[in-house]
Amino acid sequence: MYIFLGSGSLQMNRRNDFLIPLLTLLSDIIATEAAFLIAYTLRFSSFFASIFPINTGVPPLSSYIYSSFVVALLWIFLFQSNKLYGARRRVYPVDEFFNVVKIISTGMLIAMGVAFFYRGFSYSRLIIALIWIFSIILIFAGRWAVLSFEKRLYRRGEGLRLAVLIGNNEIAHRIAREIVQKPELGYQLVGYFTTHGSNSAIDAIPHLGAIDEAPDFFKKQLIEVAIISIDTGDYPQLEELLRQSAGLNIEFLLVPDLLELMTTRVRIMELEGIPLLRVKEIPLSSWGKILKRSFDLVLASLGLILTAPIMAVIALAVKLDSRGPVFYHQERVGMDGKPFHVIKFRTMIAEAEKETGPVWAKENDPRVTRVGRFLRRSSLDELPQLLNVIKGEMSLVGPRPERSYFVEKFKDQIPKYLDRHRVKTGMTGWAQVNGLRGNVPIEERTKYDIYYIENWSLWFDIKILLKTIIAVLTGKNAY
Repeated sequence: MYIFLGSGSLQMNRRNDFLIPLLTLLSDIIATEAAFLIAYTLRFSSFFASIFPINTGVPPLSSYIYSSFVVALLWIFLFQSNKLYGARRRVYPVDEFFNVVKIISTGMLIAMGVAFFYRGFSYSRLIIALIWIFSIILIFAGRWAVLSFEKRLYRRGEGLRLAVLIGNNEIAHRIAREIVQKPELGYQLVGYFTTHGSNSAIDAIPHLGAIDEAPDFFKKQLIEVAIISIDTGDYPQLEELLRQSAGLNIEFLLVPDLLELMTTRVRIMELEGIPLLRVKEIPLSSWGKILKRSFDLVLASLGLILTAPIMAVIALAVKLDSRGPVFYHQERVGMDGKPFHVIKFRTMIAEAEKETGPVWAKENDPRVTRVGRFLRRSSLDELPQLLNVIKGEMSLVGPRPERSYFVEKFKDQIPKYLDRHRVKTGMTGWAQVNGLRGNVPIEERTKYDIYYIENWSLWFDIKILLKTIIAVLTGKNAY
């Protein structure tokens, strides 16, 4: 049952929106001061003093305390400049960790530059390193704690923003499910409005009427957010909705359609004074390719060494569990459409596709062996692909490689599907860490793959690798 709350609830929303930024700010200040104190204590009052002798005497603690105030203000400024204070940020812990590392590292470089010109006091290089390390750890821990507290408030129904859906297409259904099942997102979904000629019902939330009835509803109820998911052909109705809602203090969030999502990298350039729109560009520059390849080589080589004992045990288990080879070689399509043979531990019975031809694995697939079921759930069957990465046929991160049969099948059905082959395929990808594994519609995976290609950075790869660990541990949609 949905209850339209009055002004008291709206006031509570505003109190929470003030409380969370305040707690985050206080957490950053406390963490910074703690980092300075811990670094000072470790450097001058612990085993560090014997390992790294102190030749000029122990400086007064007050000098570092005064410096900590200046550094705290600097970091607060940098966090605020990057819009990292605020409620309802809906940021993943991995993203927040990278935010903290970047801000603290930038702040330390600025602080060291200032300290270089300040001759009144000489700062220990070791203590600067300790401050950097403990600031990252403590500030991230504090921010994670505040984010967790904020989510608990939302789960208890406190501070939820009243929201409505505009539209009832497939994406609208998905949004409704996510909001209803995850109150920690911070929304209470009141209902949905439909565009003209659209009659599909959304489960669990009430139908509030047609889209042209929405403005009157907004004026009567304290709706704060309208999430819009409509097809391109319905945009004239959206334009009228926005015109009728002028002057109302409502946040409108628009879900882009497939075409818009795949052309987010539009850029303006000039050719001898002639303006040009760049709607497609090379995903990786020359230096980007070198950086990504170096990153792949180092991590894949290290991974191969560290997992060699595990792979030996897996190979023995596969051999003892069922008849057939230990490894499974299959042709896949890689960068620029060139075929290569991917290497995996065999997880199915020998000649599993002899009768059926190429088919995707499904949940509770009878062709999967006992050991294979565990390997697929844990993604350990893909460890041999580290060899593909070292050979340069794959990358650690990229769109998952597909068989030529399915590439031929999808290339004419799904817009920009072949753009997945503009970079090397990967052991893991942006789609996989967002839960799009197993028998998930290829259209959804393609959207995420294209987004990754158009927004690649080394930081993005590192983020995906860290999130892969979480995805592997949960094993969701992996069969």
